[in-house]
Amino acid sequence: MPDHPLRGAYCAILASLMFAFMGVAVRYSSASLPNEMVVFLRNGFGLIFLMPWLFLRCRFSGLATQRLAALILRTFSGLSAMYCFFYAIAHMHLGKAVLLNYTSPLFITIIALVWYKEKASAQILFALAIGFMGICLILKPDTGILEHAAWVGLLSGVLAAIAMVTIRDLSSTEPTTRIVFYFSVISTVISAVPLSWAWAIPSLHVVLAMAGAGLAATAGQLLLTYSYSLAPAQQIGPYTFSAVVFAAINGWIFWDERPDAYAVLGAILVITAGVITLQRRTMPQITEPD
Repeated sequence: MPDHPLRGAYCAILASLMFAFMGVAVRYSSASLPNEMVVFLRNGFGLIFLMPWLFLRCRFSGLATQRLAALILRTFSGLSAMYCFFYAIAHMHLGKAVLLNYTSPLFITIIALVWYKEKASAQILFALAIGFMGICLILKPDTGILEHAAWVGLLSGVLAAIAMVTIRDLSSTEPTTRIVFYFSVISTVISAVPLSWAWAIPSLHVVLAMAGAGLAATAGQLLLTYSYSLAPAQQIGPYTFSAVVFAAINGWIFWDERPDAYAVLGAILVITAGVITLQRRTMPQITEPD
């Protein structure tokens, strides 16, 4: 299949726009719902919107797997990342929360160095150095380096990296439809458990907002998966950082959130480091932001 990098870039940017809209819906809903409810509604609606695609794609055939343990690990890491990410969205600037979640390429690199025993080139070491300098700048502004929501946001990036590396391992034997199906179903079931102690009745506006979040997340996931089928990850990956820009714009429009100089400089360093690490041939395809 020939490469179509320009079309792939457009799809990646549109996917990032969808993920940014999901962030707005999550931030709005978090004002009146506990984090556990928000995560469940995102997963539940996401599963509802995903089912028609799965039916058209494979009519639910070929879902049997011999790698259930790895699929469960992918689900737990991805779902944990989602809980952390949504908590950060609710308690800090939207653009900063999204940026901390998008530090995952840096942690993927570290995991790859340990898990796959890859050699660290001077380029990768430089990327890690400036990336973590950027993280320090992002964590420090506003209320200081002990701002707990920022640390939770950073943890979402670590957990997302674990999920993505697991996806990389699974993709050698499991098709995308199977990986997506098991994550969607298992994460919805697991996220329903905390409702026994964190149930809250959402308003109609919140239900509609979370339905929009589920639709946007599903559309973004499918668009991003399609973009990676059009061109190599090294060409598509850098465009996914446009989600940070879209989130910052939405934070400014809806909540008058204005990043300071430290946050801007930190964002530049993190995105630069992320783009450098995404040029590695061994990068996994990122099918969704958890």
